[in-house]
Amino acid sequence: MGNTPPMREPRVFRHLAARLTAEIVVASVGAAFLACAIIANQRFLDRHFVPSFFLPRHWYVLIQTSARLAMAVLGTWLALVARRRIGQFAARTPAGALRIVIAVVLALGASNLMLRLVHLRPAEWLSAKDEPRRQPDPRLGWTWVPGRTGHKNIGGRVVDYAIDPAGYRVSNVDEPVDPERPTILFTGESVMFGEGLTYAESIPAQVGAMTGIQTANLAVHGYGNDQAYLKLESELPHFRRPVAVVSLFMTDLFGRNLDQDRLHLGPGLIWLRAEQHSRLSSFAKLIVPYRADTTVERGVMVTQEVLRATSELARAHGATPLLVVLQFGQEEGPERMLRRRILDDASIPYTFVNVDSSWRLPWDRHPNPRAAHAIATAIVSELRGRLAVAGPVN
Repeated sequence: MGNTPPMREPRVFRHLAARLTAEIVVASVGAAFLACAIIANQRFLDRHFVPSFFLPRHWYVLIQTSARLAMAVLGTWLALVARRRIGQFAARTPAGALRIVIAVVLALGASNLMLRLVHLRPAEWLSAKDEPRRQPDPRLGWTWVPGRTGHKNIGGRVVDYAIDPAGYRVSNVDEPVDPERPTILFTGESVMFGEGLTYAESIPAQVGAMTGIQTANLAVHGYGNDQAYLKLESELPHFRRPVAVVSLFMTDLFGRNLDQDRLHLGPGLIWLRAEQHSRLSSFAKLIVPYRADTTVERGVMVTQEVLRATSELARAHGATPLLVVLQFGQEEGPERMLRRRILDDASIPYTFVNVDSSWRLPWDRHPNPRAAHAIATAIVSELRGRLAVAGPVN
């Protein structure tokens, strides 16, 4: 018998299969990027990426447009150029290509495991050392550390954040809010709290100075409207003579009401624990805050329920509710549509306050003293119409 020739056909077939598989995978990824670039027009982006407090809309649109262009370029390159090169590499060394795929999968898995060692906080409370200091709360998610004064160097000046034993911002820890006195209560987050402002410059303090009525600042950094409601629900019964409850809504902060990585309220105002996701998924959400239609619709419904419940809670305790809707500068189309969808379509009464877009602190997007004064003046004007509050407006 003669020598049997080497069987080359199985090896050739394996190389061809590896090349076809690699090219199909790369082409599919490229096509997916191209499809995303085509689908993600501005209307799509406005529907799935809600307004941002920290980014002006024109920056937001620029980033979205740049990302869309990058996806189109990357998708084209993968489909037309990289596909062939990767296919040729897989045909030459199918075992090497397989090892690379396995390495990538293992790297992603290892990254997720390593990130589990990191204590991942909710997006609204990423730093444990920021002032004023926060502490975990089993019902609210977090609240202020009571009875202490924090100091923060902001814009070249040191701002004191004094929190009284009850957890309200005050001018001095030794001068706590007196729950026996007539009081106007303020709920909200860092804007209402007065981030970057002295106590006297904050909205509640200015309202108190204008009206001569004690104010209680219940606001806590990072709160969504549901957390602000829960905070009010727990604190309002402590006040013997509540005069009014002033709450805040901003379309730029609506995204917080959609976050479920914290203790939150669901439809029917059902209290829900924070949802657990993979670390990679959580970081991806921070970078690309895409919201599904169902998530936005749920957020709209729950926000409406929360705002109604806030008003009903105030009235149940003999206080006048006032919802302030704050807008910096010109209200863009998507912001206006979102405001009307949440508030007007549900017949929720509110006072619209528009302030100059330049009236912000130089180092971030929070209101400066001038903006805080304009907001406080609008609140006092509205309360006078409802309560006949005496005293001149400064």
